[in-house]
Amino acid sequence: MALSEDPTGTTSSLSPGDGSERRGRVRFRRAALMGAPAFAIASTLVVLTAQGALAAQFAISGMPFTVTADTLQGTGFGQFGGLDNMPEGSPNAGDTGGQVLVIITAIREAELTNLCQSVELGGTFLHITAGNKGTPVKASGLTTDSTEISGKVAAFDNIEIGGDASTFDKPPVKGPLGVFGQQADTVTIKNVRQTNYATTATRFTLPDLHMSFSSRGC
Repeated sequence: MALSEDPTGTTSSLSPGDGSERRGRVRFRRAALMGAPAFAIASTLVVLTAQGALAAQFAISGMPFTVTADTLQGTGFGQFGGLDNMPEGSPNAGDTGGQVLVIITAIREAELTNLCQSVELGGTFLHITAGNKGTPVKASGLTTDSTEISGKVAAFDNIEIGGDASTFDKPPVKGPLGVFGQQADTVTIKNVRQTNYATTATRFTLPDLHMSFSSRGC
């Protein structure tokens, strides 16, 4: 994923990856964070690994899930690199050693319109939709642990890129000491798409929730 700033420093464009995932196997996507100024660089990730920092507050299953939304709007935004861990002996570990390198996105207050989430389960998909009838999904203290993020356009107010994630005061959580990150007062992303391994929130409100099995994902 690449992030480029316009001359104002407030608007960025995110270009999508291919979004492909191999069922039952976790891909270790180092390239997702390498060489992009808005995310952890290689030396930072070495420090993070040495510290054993955890992104999610629970052991992840190791099964990726897709999240899409027409619009994501948030206040109190932060982003930095991290590691998620699977339980010992997880069948989804593959060749990753049970760890997944992730982009942690933290938003103090978020709204999402036309939210879709899907996870593949043995050839079928558990499919969830909400916020598609005029009332957006709302989340407080939202964090997502992603290997891929894309959007048609992303706009930030008062963005700070390259700060130490442990010093952040805008998002709901701080990152580990010495980890490269970015924070902003607000964020808006159009046509957002994420490949996630974990999501947490202190409060999640999903109007017009619908859950079903489907032959197609989001």
